[in-house]
Amino acid sequence: MDAIELGNAAGHREKPTSCADHRALRFLTAGSVDDGKSTLIGRLLYDSRAILADQIDMLEQKAAGAAIDLSLLTDGLEAEREQGITIDVAYRYFATATRKFIIADAPGHEQYTRNMVTAAAGSDAVVVLVDITKLDLSVRPVALLAQTRRHALLAHLLRVPHIVFAVNKIDAVAETRHAFETVRDALLAFAAEAGLDVAGVIPVSALRGDNVTARRQCGADDGYDGPTLLELLERLPVAQEKTDGHLLLPVQYVARDGAAVVDGIGHQPRTLWGRIAHGRVKPGDAVQIFPGGQEARVVEVQRAGDTVPGAEAGQSAGIVLDRQLDVSRGDWIATPRTLRAVQEFPATLAWLDTEPAQIGRKYWLRHGNRWVQARITRIASRLDIHTLQPGAAHELTVNDIGEVWVHTQQPLPLEAYEDNRVGGALVVVDAVSHRTSGALLVKRAA
Repeated sequence: MDAIELGNAAGHREKPTSCADHRALRFLTAGSVDDGKSTLIGRLLYDSRAILADQIDMLEQKAAGAAIDLSLLTDGLEAEREQGITIDVAYRYFATATRKFIIADAPGHEQYTRNMVTAAAGSDAVVVLVDITKLDLSVRPVALLAQTRRHALLAHLLRVPHIVFAVNKIDAVAETRHAFETVRDALLAFAAEAGLDVAGVIPVSALRGDNVTARRQCGADDGYDGPTLLELLERLPVAQEKTDGHLLLPVQYVARDGAAVVDGIGHQPRTLWGRIAHGRVKPGDAVQIFPGGQEARVVEVQRAGDTVPGAEAGQSAGIVLDRQLDVSRGDWIATPRTLRAVQEFPATLAWLDTEPAQIGRKYWLRHGNRWVQARITRIASRLDIHTLQPGAAHELTVNDIGEVWVHTQQPLPLEAYEDNRVGGALVVVDAVSHRTSGALLVKRAA
């Protein structure tokens, strides 16, 4: 399916898609604190009638005749309601006549950036909200907020396929058209410099609902005639796993299937379960186990307890081999001679911990379902999110993005993150505090 290019009065054109995609779209709302993320999601839920009558009654009672606070539909923690902020990622589900959606409402505070990264890792799209009332529109070019730039860059690094900018609170500024075009130009200039593929820039008012689910004029002349946010989200294609090429499957669970004996094996079979990262598998395929390197042949493929002709990327499957091998949780199954286990590799590191990332310090890494100890051997550079230029660094502090070299205690079968989000991603955990400290995205399997 073709990507969508938004149409608006500035000359952008919309490329029609060949067919509708009816699979659920997982999207994330991101941006700086108080940009209106929770209110935007509340508006989507309210206008699409995805909330129960008793919830509406509760909101109306709290409002006591004033405007309903739609953010209460997502901010569920007591601390969130008390402070009027989002702390943890809140997931909500709704559907329209054409599509189902899974929404992740991420916090905007810098100290909760790790929560945003967690939600972005499995998303098909991200809606980055930009509060136009926080920007100095008299300065050219407009200086975007640091968290706006950071969240967009993180979404790009995590290979979220579609990035949408929603310029919020457009109803609160004068000269609406000029204000929107000024901010839109700044966003597109930033995106071009950072290499972001922007699916659209839409002026919205989450509070009033302008251009969220219905086409409404945000002002006397907002200069925008493209689709609403919901219309755009309904058209975006869902990210698909790579089904061609070689097999890659991280083993999550090993099951012994009672006293059954598969024909031709002559022993009690074990089923190796996991979610296929890419490629496909069928009986008769040759496979190799990593990091051990042993080879075998597939004699049976199972899904949900039933024997099937085969399985492909994105599906959870169980594989029975023609010989007994020492395979356990954390191992990888792949097409023979397509992977190489390495102990030292370059990677992009998004650091999320208040304790800085330091050269030589011991960390735990999780790759697929395997845990291994590792050290950062070199910090090559740190990205300046304002200039987008790399600079020298001896450590990475909270919310920094840098290029590093990592040495692991045991070899890992890695792939470049650009090629595969499963085989090329690792979670960094502090060995002492056990906090999730960062996300490693492999540049190449050196």
